Amino acid sequence: MNSVSPSAVQYVGGVMQDEMVDSRRQQSLERQGSSSLRPQQMQDQSREASVEPDEMDKLKAKLMSAWNNVKYGWTVKSKTSFNKISPVTVLGHSYLLNSEDEVERFGLAFMSRIWLTYRREFPQLEGSTWTTDCGWGCMLRSGQMLLAQGLLVHLMPRDWVWPDAQQLTDVDFEVFRPRSPVRAGGVPIPSFGSPRGSNTPEKSSTNDQAPKCSQKKRPESVRDRQAEPIHHKLVTWFGDQPPAPFGVHQLVEIGKSSGKKAGDWYGPSIVAHILRKAVAKTPAVHNLAVYVAQDCTVYKEDVVRLCDLSLNQTPPDSSSQAWKSVIILVPVRLGGEAINPSYIECVKNILKLECCIGIIGGKPKHSLYFMGFQDEQLLYLDPHYCQPVVDVSQVNFSLESFHCSSPKKMPFNRMDPSCTIGFYAKNKKDFESLCSAVSVALSSTKEKYPIFTFVEGKSQDYGLEGHSSNHSGPPAHILPPGGKHGRSNNRRNSDEFVFL
Repeated sequence: MNSVSPSAVQYVGGVMQDEMVDSRRQQSLERQGSSSLRPQQMQDQSREASVEPDEMDKLKAKLMSAWNNVKYGWTVKSKTSFNKISPVTVLGHSYLLNSEDEVERFGLAFMSRIWLTYRREFPQLEGSTWTTDCGWGCMLRSGQMLLAQGLLVHLMPRDWVWPDAQQLTDVDFEVFRPRSPVRAGGVPIPSFGSPRGSNTPEKSSTNDQAPKCSQKKRPESVRDRQAEPIHHKLVTWFGDQPPAPFGVHQLVEIGKSSGKKAGDWYGPSIVAHILRKAVAKTPAVHNLAVYVAQDCTVYKEDVVRLCDLSLNQTPPDSSSQAWKSVIILVPVRLGGEAINPSYIECVKNILKLECCIGIIGGKPKHSLYFMGFQDEQLLYLDPHYCQPVVDVSQVNFSLESFHCSSPKKMPFNRMDPSCTIGFYAKNKKDFESLCSAVSVALSSTKEKYPIFTFVEGKSQDYGLEGHSSNHSGPPAHILPPGGKHGRSNNRRNSDEFVFL
């Protein structure tokens, strides 16, 4: 058995005590030395601390971008079904899909809309590491589509159709005759997806109409082909390069004044104001203004002051016919947590108007661009598809990725209540007609308060000095005149609305 003598214990204890003393002396010396080097050391540490979060942010952004590129870079091909009994409404035009002629008209009208989706590998967004908007830019893309539709109406011939849409025969939708005694519910009748001129089991009378349809469209196709340079130019404005006036780079830069940055979620109200500022900022688009309604109210005199160019003359010339075309954007909320069913009929009536250029909204945190409906389902374009960036600076770049051949539908009751509705008026007469037609559509709801209202006068008459649509600040939040509900001052951001 090993034993340790008391003297040995004392020796070991003495050594330990000496070591502890030496250790304390060393620590004291180190502290003194470190105090003399502290400013330099602290500077180095602060530099390292500042670099580390940047590196972490870059790594997170890269990982998120890679995941979103995979997540949104592919899609399951599925055909959307339409019945041939109920009309399909697309931005003020109605199509009853009971003949090949009507199916083709609907397909061409749908594919002629500008489709703007997630893109990857574009130049890095300033002040960030993002080279894609996958996973966060869907509301910006929906807003781009809304503005693009307004620009199509503003610049292109009436009822313009993209001539090359007729070459896209791979169109993913089917037309059914529901509860038909001839065909079972799951058997499709011939759809627009069939190549033009091919034999189909449809009645011969339908085939006889095909040559007549081609003859009727031939004069329009010449006109539409002549408008192709404008079409190309319009798409370049939405390119994913920093100079593009309505590209993601510019929209993100403008959004910084609203406290937003690349990678953030953008709501429909903030996007409306970003679009207004983008149009006001660029010299590319002539004779066009954007007005954003305040607190579910369109102040007519504010629109007149924005569009009537004679008011800017000194002295004002009342005989002048100069008038800017206007896009009117109305941020609204159609309920609390979910859409109020009473407003669905009202939304349908709005989408039936030719002056309507669509609605940006969607599902919660999943933005879509709504352009029509059939029965109880909304028709939309979906930005959630990641495509490679297109260099729109190249001559005759391909337009195919900017047009969609797959119409999609979703039930009205799944629509997020927070959205922005868009309208277009070319001149003063159209604006007056717009006010009248939209007011009639708004009165179709059974609710006591309409979705929004038109009011004579200007916002200053209602205590909104400094918050007109020409002002860069956030919109005010008040109830429309006549409302008796109180309002909360605890507004978290400009995407909150008065609940109706």
